Amino acid sequence: MPTHLPTALARLSDNLFLWSPPLRDTWGLANCLLIAGPSAILVDTPYDRPMSRALIAAAEQVLPPGSRIDTVVNTHANGDHSYGNAFFPDSEIISTHASLEHLCAEPTPQQMHHLSQNLPADDPLGWYMALHFSRFQYTDTETTPPTKTFTGTLQLEAGDTRVELIEVGPAHTAGDLIVHLPENGVVCAGDIVFSEDHPVHWNGPLDHVAKACEKILSLDCPTIVPGHGPVINQTELRTHLDYLRELEGLIHEHYTRGLTASEAADDILDSSFHTHLGLSERVVILAAVEYRHLSGDTSSPDLVRLARGAAEWAFTRRDTVSLPRPRGAQLHAQAE
Repeated sequence: MPTHLPTALARLSDNLFLWSPPLRDTWGLANCLLIAGPSAILVDTPYDRPMSRALIAAAEQVLPPGSRIDTVVNTHANGDHSYGNAFFPDSEIISTHASLEHLCAEPTPQQMHHLSQNLPADDPLGWYMALHFSRFQYTDTETTPPTKTFTGTLQLEAGDTRVELIEVGPAHTAGDLIVHLPENGVVCAGDIVFSEDHPVHWNGPLDHVAKACEKILSLDCPTIVPGHGPVINQTELRTHLDYLRELEGLIHEHYTRGLTASEAADDILDSSFHTHLGLSERVVILAAVEYRHLSGDTSSPDLVRLARGAAEWAFTRRDTVSLPRPRGAQLHAQAE
């Protein structure tokens, strides 16, 4: 089994278990939350077959006898949170209606295979995709859309556990949702929140992402599960919210001064902006997305084009760019 795959789940509470790959400074290794019970719920699925099989094997260690994962919830449509849907063929798959519509903007597994395996190594995008995505096995994965969608809120139950799905998009993507577990004091935030690395947001604007973070804070839960990285608390989420507002202000200032999005990103990153976070090149994407909103561009975002901008920035600094490495702080829980 690849070294980046956990072999066990971390217990967050009596019936909540987290699958969290232990690498930072890279893409595609998303958190998945298992809500155990006679009829279990899985929040998000991994990127490919090996990851999905590893999660299923780990889940079998903690699920009650005779229990199965009847429901999968996708917090959004990005492949690293939904490609694994294909490996839960008997489960109902739930997302927001807007997330289903966003599937047309998401690269397919076949496109991801081409981008990570077939582009020239001296092409900045080819170099970057190989660095971060060649570990994934896309060839036997198919996009599996949700079987049930909703707008607003949706109530679910896993045994005695009350589960509230709350639509907060458009923000990270067009159709984000968060998962609120009030009795457990837990919110699963999807990619509204990143931990240890710079965030990336494809839809925006940053104001929408920040307001989604404010919604999470309003639920007053002590434990927040980000889309990627270690579990955080409310204080850490407020720090992340301050980051979003700071970056929003800097990008707007550069836009007002007449700089291009790439010039704005260069200037912000050259100022040593939050250098303790990994994947600084994501600021290039954040600036480009924010400029789209500031200029009134309402077309669908081109995710590959946005990724190319980040790749070109990182390629010119490839001798100093951070490489995938083990995470420092680990979960605020003990592995089973």
